[in-house]
Amino acid sequence: MKLPQRSSRWSSNQAQGISASLLSAIVLGLTAVFGKQAINAGTPPFTVVMLRTVIATGLLWSAYLCFRPLRQFVYIYLVGILGCLSAGVINGLGSLMYYAGLSHMNASLAQMLYTIYPLLLTLLSRLDGYPISRFTVLRLGLALGAVYLLVGVDSGHADWTGVLFMLGSGAFYALHLAVNQRVLYDVPAPTVTLYTLTAMSLTVTAAYFISGRPIMPPSAVAWQSVWLLTVVTLISRLALFAGVKRLGGVQTALLGLSELLVTVFTASVLLGEKLTPVQWLGAGLLTASVLLVIRDKSLGTIPEPKPWFQILTTPVPPTFPPPAPTPAANPQKLSE
Repeated sequence: MKLPQRSSRWSSNQAQGISASLLSAIVLGLTAVFGKQAINAGTPPFTVVMLRTVIATGLLWSAYLCFRPLRQFVYIYLVGILGCLSAGVINGLGSLMYYAGLSHMNASLAQMLYTIYPLLLTLLSRLDGYPISRFTVLRLGLALGAVYLLVGVDSGHADWTGVLFMLGSGAFYALHLAVNQRVLYDVPAPTVTLYTLTAMSLTVTAAYFISGRPIMPPSAVAWQSVWLLTVVTLISRLALFAGVKRLGGVQTALLGLSELLVTVFTASVLLGEKLTPVQWLGAGLLTASVLLVIRDKSLGTIPEPKPWFQILTTPVPPTFPPPAPTPAANPQKLSE
């Protein structure tokens, strides 16, 4: 009787993680489309990423401070906040690369290149003791072939500047997931979302001012796309870290592949984008390379993270010898 009960509880936890990860993927699949719409409407990429991140962060802080049940998620310990801030800076830099790359290519192609991040996250998981399997090498080979077919053969929709931006963005996204998976080991997902988004906002705002404060959205259509992008960002972040906490970063990233299908479909409907047959072949190879991660069964469990800062996790030996016991501590003396 006990075995089915444990299995049922685990299945429920998995179901919640899968639901959250799929929701995040579906919503994230719209970011490229709404971002491309804002850029096509005349909004500079740095303005797009700054507005959507800062507004989403402001809405999140307002909700946490105004509603009493959410205030508990504001508390976080020192090492946890350092991890969230690190992940936020990393993802902020990746977001800047993402929207810069999006300005150079179609939304569908950009998202296909971006979906290489599960493979990069698999490699990063090696730092937590996972071995690099033959399937990983096979997936990397398929991914490189997919990138060549997507942008190197019969591709007039992108340039290599955009390609490098999107690949760099995917690498930074994978790194931020690896960092946040450690924090999520003992910090609630809403707390991680709050502080990671805050660090992202500071990063992209600094980049916005360093780049000379590009213009604001010039039209109502541009502002509409920015607001839709903001809502997408807020929902996707809350769902993303809920999925990572229950499934781990690699499995969440694997389910995140479904965002590619959402992007391709919505881009064809809203933006009129089309892929060539060769690019569809590259998309199929990329899909296969990511789906093969399911063969690495050891990646289905979430390991206990190794210490980040040894000085914070190792007891400090005493500098001075302990004081000698006082005569009053002697039972014989007390009895006399």
